[in-house]
Amino acid sequence: MDGPSQGHPNVPPSFNLPFVLSVAGAFLTSSVVSYIYVWPAIRAMARHDALRLLAAFHAFRFLGMNFMVAGFVAPDLSADFANQVGWGDLIAASLALVSMAALSWRWSIAIPLVWIFNIWGTLDLLNAYYMGITKIQNPGLFGAGIYIPALYVPLLLVTHVLVFMILSGAGPAEERR
Repeated sequence: MDGPSQGHPNVPPSFNLPFVLSVAGAFLTSSVVSYIYVWPAIRAMARHDALRLLAAFHAFRFLGMNFMVAGFVAPDLSADFANQVGWGDLIAASLALVSMAALSWRWSIAIPLVWIFNIWGTLDLLNAYYMGITKIQNPGLFGAGIYIPALYVPLLLVTHVLVFMILSGAGPAEERR
């Protein structure tokens, strides 16, 4: 048996059901945990504090640079994919850190910076998933990095949604006016 879908006539041979179920499970669990625990807690916080906390989670996105580290991923992993993921994540992490500073020091451009960070970060993750789906036939090529798209990216995307909710006025009551 060459792959998880071999023998199923309607499923392409490159379709990796265990990986897809892992990612879907991470999205579902991230969403449920965020709805039950995270959203109520950040709604009780001041807007700048809630946004700063969510941005802090994204400050660790430099981990995507590991896709460019020899030995961390398989040698056959597309260099174009690795570069886009790595540099895109580094930019997102940098924007998250700048957003955290702007929010902490109440800079007048803090909220526009958070918008930039959140739009960039979301599009970067969606682009990485798109590239992964269209260009990477075997998620095993991610090597030790398999946990990034299977666990960390769903968590990041859910927190991006939370940031968009706060920015759009669904967040903390004292600053929605």
